Amino acid sequence: MSAVPAAGFADPVHDAQLAFRTALEAMSRPGTLHSLGQPIEGLPLGAALAQLLLTLTDEDTPVWWQHGTPALRQWLRFHTGARSVDEPAEASFAVITAAADLPPLERFCPGTLQAPEHSCTLLLEVPSLAAGEPLQARGPGIRDSATLRIAGLAEGFWAEWQASHAAFPQGVDIFFTSGSQVLGLPRTARIGRLQEIQ
Repeated sequence: MSAVPAAGFADPVHDAQLAFRTALEAMSRPGTLHSLGQPIEGLPLGAALAQLLLTLTDEDTPVWWQHGTPALRQWLRFHTGARSVDEPAEASFAVITAAADLPPLERFCPGTLQAPEHSCTLLLEVPSLAAGEPLQARGPGIRDSATLRIAGLAEGFWAEWQASHAAFPQGVDIFFTSGSQVLGLPRTARIGRLQEIQ
């Protein structure tokens, strides 16, 4: 097992505040790209993904890792107190590093009708946020429409995302990351031109 250094934010207070503001901006303005942080030396996670984990998780937010090593789990536990869980349905946050092998969205907790905010948020690393097939997003926080160019997702993902709207206000939210870039997609966003990717 390769060693993962116990490094986190260089300036914990300032960096966490900046990352939190960036995360809020990304989720409130779906489809817009934002830069988030610098890579952590020796950590096998993209800069934005690592920054989101350090900012959003704590001892009350269990995390499911698609391919988390014991060292990565220990790294996050050390810095934020977040414990790891074995099943996607148990997680408040899910770390996805192989986007093409993302489990079905229905396996993640959608919250309840009484408490939809208790749903899972996916932190999903992709090869690129600018090189995928262009699709249109509409919904709250989007003026007219936004063009998404997310690469590396499994065929049929967007059809599955669109189908999940039937359960609104339940559902998952997603932060797509690629290197130091992040793009937020809340459950309220609808994706157009699905017929081209189904």
